[in-house]
Amino acid sequence: MINVAIAEDDFRVAQIHEGYLEKEQDMQIVGKAMNATETMDLLKDKRIDLILLDVYMPDQLGTELLHQIRYHHPGVDIIIITAARDKAFLEKSLGYGVFQYLIKPVDLQLFSKTMEQYKKQKQVLNTAAEVNQDILNQVFGKRITDSNETNNLPPGIDALTLEKVKTLIHQTSEGLTSEKVGEKMGASRTTARRYLEYLVGTGDLKAESVYGIVGRPERRYYAMNE
Repeated sequence: MINVAIAEDDFRVAQIHEGYLEKEQDMQIVGKAMNATETMDLLKDKRIDLILLDVYMPDQLGTELLHQIRYHHPGVDIIIITAARDKAFLEKSLGYGVFQYLIKPVDLQLFSKTMEQYKKQKQVLNTAAEVNQDILNQVFGKRITDSNETNNLPPGIDALTLEKVKTLIHQTSEGLTSEKVGEKMGASRTTARRYLEYLVGTGDLKAESVYGIVGRPERRYYAMNE
C-alpha cells in the first residue's frame, strides 16, 4: 500500500484530489496539510511514500520546501499539482527529482494516468534485483536514437540539465559519484543518479564500482573518452 499525503491550501481542491485517490487501488491517504509548516510536520509524523504538493501556499512556496524534503525525507516521492506556470518552478522541480508536474485543474483521467505511471515505476524499482537497460527503459522511457530529437527525452529528464551533467563529467578525468554531481548541480543525489544512469544507458558515460574510504562500493561515472 502506497501512503499518500496532500499538501494543498484550498480545501475544495484537496477534497477533489482526495476523491480521486480513493478510486486508486493500492493507495491510501495518510494526511493532509494546508501550509508549508503543516506539510513538514506531516512528513515528520507519518510514513509517507508520495506527497501531492502545491506551489502556492500561505506561508512558503512549495518549491522552497523541495530542498528540506529531499534533505530530511529523501525517500519521499513528490508530484507537484499547481496553478503555477512559471518556468522557474518547473526547472527547480525537475532539479529535485519531482516525479511529475501537473497544472490545475487536473481532471480524473489525467490524475489516474499519472498515478498508474507512478505505481508502475514503483513496482519496477521494488521488484528489480539489479538495474539493466530494460529496467531503465521502463523507468525513464526509450533511449534517444537521434541526438536532435530533444523533445523525445523521457519524463524527468530535462535537456539543459542533461547537458550540464555531461559537461561536469567531461571536466573531471577521475570521474564523479552521483553525490558529487548532485552537489555541483545543486540537486539531490537521486536526481543526479537519474541523469547519470540515463547517460550510461545512451552510451555517453561509463560507470565503475569502486571502494570508498569506509570500504563500501560506490558507483563512479566517467566520460567514454576518458
